[in-house]
Amino acid sequence: MQGKILIIDGISTNRIVLKVKLTTAFYQVVQASTIAEALALIPSEMSDLVLTAVHLPDGSASELCSVLRSLPQTSMLPVLAIACSQTDPQRLETLRAGAFDVMTKPTNETLLLGRVRNMIRAHNKLEEWHIRDDTSCALGLSEAPSEFARPGTISLIGLDAAQLQGWVRHLLPNLRARYCVSILPNALAQLHADVVPDAVVLSLPDTPEQSEDCLRMISALRASTHTSDIALVVVQNTPDPQRATTALDMGADDVMTLGFDAQELALRLQVLLGRKQQVAEMLDSVRTGLREVGNDPLTGLYNRRYAMPFVSRMMARSASNKTPFAILLADMDYFKRINDAYGHASGDAVLIETARRLRDAVRGTDVVARIGGEEFLIALPATDPNAARVLVSRICDTISNNPFAIPGAAEPVHVTISLGLAIGGVNTQPDTGAPESLDALLDRADKALYDAKTRGRNCVTLSQPRSRPAA
Repeated sequence: MQGKILIIDGISTNRIVLKVKLTTAFYQVVQASTIAEALALIPSEMSDLVLTAVHLPDGSASELCSVLRSLPQTSMLPVLAIACSQTDPQRLETLRAGAFDVMTKPTNETLLLGRVRNMIRAHNKLEEWHIRDDTSCALGLSEAPSEFARPGTISLIGLDAAQLQGWVRHLLPNLRARYCVSILPNALAQLHADVVPDAVVLSLPDTPEQSEDCLRMISALRASTHTSDIALVVVQNTPDPQRATTALDMGADDVMTLGFDAQELALRLQVLLGRKQQVAEMLDSVRTGLREVGNDPLTGLYNRRYAMPFVSRMMARSASNKTPFAILLADMDYFKRINDAYGHASGDAVLIETARRLRDAVRGTDVVARIGGEEFLIALPATDPNAARVLVSRICDTISNNPFAIPGAAEPVHVTISLGLAIGGVNTQPDTGAPESLDALLDRADKALYDAKTRGRNCVTLSQPRSRPAA
């Protein structure tokens, strides 16, 4: 099944007709005759879309939308309303209440199914970022969404500049924004040259050839990473269900099939831009959460959870490419003395400054991670023993040659670090000849670090690679 749709209509024959159309297109259908019946069904029959009549026995579609938007489990549930005529006075009221579209009877089956596909696709995109409550709290997604901010720029594109300028004049009182007008042949180049707009309104010409050029613009916008997330509304000057369906399937977010109406277009833009803002905020929160999962909060370095899979992948690439690599384990010398003498805040300051110096000492392709209290791991891809020795010598110097200015200390404090170096990529198990395991590699580096500590600290000890014995 492509999705579950809840049909709400007080007239049973209307429900049956819609059910036949939708089940033939492989949608699962649930039916209700009233708002009360629908609300009772929703907890057990959670749908991907609500398809409702504008006028219902116990209320209206706008009242239904208001209830759905007020409930956490249905706040993002898309609603498609069907009115008896194009001039239904509740049309704009229904859109304001949160319906995504209001279609009119008789509904064109092709356009109805195209609109359903479009709305479920948009709903699924939101659901991809809708994380359950416990994970949301961990990643900071449980905070209330910010209020919708007015768009910065809306670009109107078409063949008739005078028509588009007229639209701008009518839109301004309904949606304050910076509007710009582009003629179709030059529009794509202009969008890539200027600041990317928040939304694009595309005026669809009536002639077939010009209409095809306009539809190709939709594909071009969606194919480019520069413009793929723009909110895109198509306005038909003459109703054409087939072209409207094509526009939706090609990536338009919305289509106005009844021509330009400033109030309605402003409402549709606000809905699309609010949804775009919501997805962007969710994505940003998830990225922030993932950074926190993989990073040490004190130093900003990667942590063990990130570092170990990275080293495993590096070892696999090395085995495939036959290139050596190096692993460094580093441990601050006498770090407890700093905490005891100056306090833990001073110890934290030393760790933060050490992390900064380690990052500055390595290459851009190298990974530095804090894997313990004062212990660090540095992964050096595509690094032979000579290059590794140069780099570890630089690390020792950058730590020991420049004393640390820390809180609580009258004079800068001399700090040193010990390092254990293990070269990988040519290592095999002596008994099987198999590639060295991650645990074996880290064990070699750890033993080398122990040797550096026993030799007086502030030095590097190299663990030589073990090659398979000659036959």
